[in-house]
Amino acid sequence: MTDADDLRRRTAELLAAHPPTRLPPPPSNEGPAGPHLWSATDRLEFLRARFDAGLAWVHFPEGLGGLDAPRSLQAVVDAELEGAGAPDNDPGRIGIGLGMAAPTILRFGTDEQKQRFLRPLWTGEEVWCQLFSEPGAGSDLAALATRALREGGTEAGTGGDWIVDGQKVWTSSAHLARWAILIARTDPDVPKHRGISYFVCDMTDPGVEVRPLRQITGEAEFNEVFLTGVRIPDAHRLGAVGEGWKVAQTTLMNERVAIGGARTPREGGMIGIAAAGWRARPELRTHDLHQRLLKLWVEAEVARLTGERLRQQLTMGQPGPEGSGMKLAFARLAQEISGWEVEFLAEDGLTYDDWTMRRPDGVDFTGREAGYRYLRAKGNSIEGGTSEVLLNIVAERVLGLPPEPRTDKDVAWKDLPR
Repeated sequence: MTDADDLRRRTAELLAAHPPTRLPPPPSNEGPAGPHLWSATDRLEFLRARFDAGLAWVHFPEGLGGLDAPRSLQAVVDAELEGAGAPDNDPGRIGIGLGMAAPTILRFGTDEQKQRFLRPLWTGEEVWCQLFSEPGAGSDLAALATRALREGGTEAGTGGDWIVDGQKVWTSSAHLARWAILIARTDPDVPKHRGISYFVCDMTDPGVEVRPLRQITGEAEFNEVFLTGVRIPDAHRLGAVGEGWKVAQTTLMNERVAIGGARTPREGGMIGIAAAGWRARPELRTHDLHQRLLKLWVEAEVARLTGERLRQQLTMGQPGPEGSGMKLAFARLAQEISGWEVEFLAEDGLTYDDWTMRRPDGVDFTGREAGYRYLRAKGNSIEGGTSEVLLNIVAERVLGLPPEPRTDKDVAWKDLPR
């Protein structure tokens, strides 16, 4: 049984076996050698070794970056490595792979798929993106029209290739990604939720075209992706044919936890920035702004503690609909706090440092100045499921309220008006 002491021992052995490179002494050979520093080679070697030692995500199975240990013990490993100054895997850059692709592959992937994809995903050698939303299938994702037609295969329904045509939109990190998790329609003759299959798509294949989408912030963090005759081997299908919606639910539940349930310290994130500004600029304070900040501070702390409870629940299994509630709270608070900050800073809150079009490596909700945070927060209630959709999920799956009438529930996708 793996416990905290065992993990500390394993972590110490990892650090001893893979220390950082010590810089050589100055050219004059006078004085001691330089400090220990992690080179790019050291970093990758260390991350690979950490994965192989089962210290990447300790709750994963042995041989897949874990030790079948309780998820809560990951904090022990992370604290030891952080204290030693060890490099991390740049989670902001590979968040889609870590938070969405990995748990889906673990649950539905074959042994070959797990062995092929999980290690380079965790080390950051291969970046992932998510090909779900479409121009006509955002909030109503199951209405997606991207088609996958089978070519070849056996009578048992395995093997061969799938030829994919369609368009995806709002794809974070598509300009960096090697792989994508993709859902496409494989049977238009059944209701929309039952005719979808789930694939892993190679973003370097012919027929994949990525175009930037410039946002209100000036950046092109998102992309649109055009798929024209893209050939995907059946070996890159996750789950059974036609059961892609079931697989996608695992991805979506993990996505909402990843967006809304990220661990932050007390007074961290957006509320920490607002509170620091209040303390630093006493000349801008008013009674009304003070009352509103106190209310937001309390709500942010409630959300943080709720997130801690949600992460404890995750140690018992897969994320459930509660993650939708966390994502709802995250979006509302980010928008209200950033709005408060702009109002508090008055004319300084309206400045914007640089509107140059960039294609960033990751998402930074709290980066740059107040104007950027205010504009970027507007997307929080859209990405990862709109707030309206999440309210329905909470109402039906958490509170047990009657579902809204759905007239298209038993209608074949091909017969739906578009």
